[in-house]
Amino acid sequence: MEFRETQPIYLQIADYVCERILQKVWKPEDRIPSVRELAVLLEVNPNTVMRTYEFLQQKDILSNQRGVGLFVSADGVKNANDYRRAEFMQKELPAFFRSMTLLQIDPEELETLFKKHKKVKA
Repeated sequence: MEFRETQPIYLQIADYVCERILQKVWKPEDRIPSVRELAVLLEVNPNTVMRTYEFLQQKDILSNQRGVGLFVSADGVKNANDYRRAEFMQKELPAFFRSMTLLQIDPEELETLFKKHKKVKA
């Protein structure tokens, strides 16, 4: 995983975990990789993954079953979507709108491109 300097690593890992949940790679009630497993996979310190998992537990995206491991919570998909959506609206969308204004991109032009993109992904 390539990390950006503009955001703390634990939040980038949280985005990664949420993406896996939203893509249904990890479904509600699925056990997710342990702290050590994910740390090895992403080549980060286990303490960073622990911080990510604690953060996602506070958001009720993950739940801990003592002695068994961490699982996607029953409402994990909804909560992951709510979290990522709020982050997108607050952080990415303003920069996107700024670029649209600077480059004089018309919303209708984007709508056409968006429809093409959706057809390709379907």
